[in-house]
Amino acid sequence: MQIVGFGTRVLNFLVDIIFVFAIAYVIQKIWDWYVVFYEFTPFNFGEIFGLVVFVYYFLFELIFARTPGKWFSRSKVVTKTGNRPRIWSIFLRSIVRLTIIDAFFIPFLDMPLHDYLSKTRIVEA
Repeated sequence: MQIVGFGTRVLNFLVDIIFVFAIAYVIQKIWDWYVVFYEFTPFNFGEIFGLVVFVYYFLFELIFARTPGKWFSRSKVVTKTGNRPRIWSIFLRSIVRLTIIDAFFIPFLDMPLHDYLSKTRIVEA
């Protein structure tokens, strides 16, 4: 079980964030149409983006143990023992990703906060 390096994690993030941004943008445009024509409550892009980030990571990691970015780099999410993470770990990873301090823990913990709290790792598949 080989833990991936920082470069692979950055590549995962960039690929995933492109998908997340595109999905959030489409949802924002569709929602804006409903706001104009049906007077629904408007949401700003940041709120929709945060929701898409959570749902994207939660569903992909829960179902496949990887996101499209991780498929691209041939890596996956596992527990410290190498097993598939449980739903609670995936939920915690997805929630903590929404915090602004997540990446600031890398120099201190040698991993993002979402990995540390959920006791998971990204390894080569």
